[in-house]
Amino acid sequence: MSSEAPVIECCSLGKAYLLADSPWQRLLNQLRPRSDAPMHWALNNVDLQVARGEVVGVVGRNGAGKSTLLQLLCGTLTPSTGTVSVRGRVAALLELGAGFNPQFTGRENALLNAALLGLSPEEAHSRLDEMLAFADIGAFADQPVRTYSSGMFMRLAFAVATSVEPDVLVIDEALSVGDGAFARKSFERIMDLRARGATILFCSHSMYQVEALCERALWLDGGTVRMVGAASAVCGAYQASLNGLDRVDWGAAPQGLPTVAGSTAAAGSDAGGVEPSAAPGTARLTGFGVALPGGEPGHRVHVRSGQDDVVLTWRFASDPALPAPTVAMGLADENGLTVSSALSLTDAAAVHRQADGSGQVQMVLPRLPLLKGRYAVTAFLLSEDGLHPYDQVMQAALITVEQDSPLQGFVSLPRRWI
Repeated sequence: MSSEAPVIECCSLGKAYLLADSPWQRLLNQLRPRSDAPMHWALNNVDLQVARGEVVGVVGRNGAGKSTLLQLLCGTLTPSTGTVSVRGRVAALLELGAGFNPQFTGRENALLNAALLGLSPEEAHSRLDEMLAFADIGAFADQPVRTYSSGMFMRLAFAVATSVEPDVLVIDEALSVGDGAFARKSFERIMDLRARGATILFCSHSMYQVEALCERALWLDGGTVRMVGAASAVCGAYQASLNGLDRVDWGAAPQGLPTVAGSTAAAGSDAGGVEPSAAPGTARLTGFGVALPGGEPGHRVHVRSGQDDVVLTWRFASDPALPAPTVAMGLADENGLTVSSALSLTDAAAVHRQADGSGQVQMVLPRLPLLKGRYAVTAFLLSEDGLHPYDQVMQAALITVEQDSPLQGFVSLPRRWI
């Protein structure tokens, strides 16, 4: 933490809402407040300090108070108790385009919202062309936004919100918007703001992204602070608390992609009839499978603990103009608890592609050390830096492990007796 004053400071911050049985009761309480009126505390007694340039994640279940906290920081809500202070220009990616007038043109809305975000008329006009170019809405810039598709609307709102070079950027589940090339472009703009020293508060249900982007994290539970600290520690504790809430349905077929048509297939060949191409600025998984060595990759495999190798195969298509992507996998037990994961990036494994951007990657788990049980494999395709998710398939394959020994736990650790 820096010795200078925090950019964000919350002291005993709380937000309460009246629980009323009818609109008339709500109006009556506004006119003549009652001290004993029933209240719901969406946020209660939250203390938080964020230094300049810090990236802090906010995690918690739905209804935990995350969005309430972010709205208090942005000034769209007023606190019921405590104080909140934010120093510097704030840009918020909460409800994109919430301030747009559907009768105004895209150009008019861009200028109006830039002014609301703190730009002078001169600054707004000087950045207008850049905003419109980034949003890529073409001639629709001079059409009323009520004629826009949802994607065009989101792109323009995002372009305006991130064009003001904020001191503080608040993101609520909107790290990338739209689809295709714009999703990557929006993510890169946020990463650029981070590199330039903007303070970022990032709310997400993706523990991977929170750990990858944030130094610290705040865990909210029922409107109160459950834990605050290093992002890895907070995310680990939060993920453990979810254990058992999302059990794997082993009776159902995996949510898999087409299986790969053999481990010796050419990297550029099609997988299960899926077209091996990707739209500009994107990448996607086209096949995934697990198998014993020499076997045909499929969605299910049975192995013997500590004896059998397991081969995982990813097939993907990507825009050849992009750097080669990162492939990753996560292994979870029947209760949804992540047991292990792997990324080609952290292992410095090369990902090779053909000229059209298609490719195949294989990874071997030698003498699989998992103990008896059933495990679901989630397949990921990420950007070259491992941060931006292009594609993922939950429970893409299922592994059943059998064992002869009475050992308990998840894994048999390598050991040496002396």
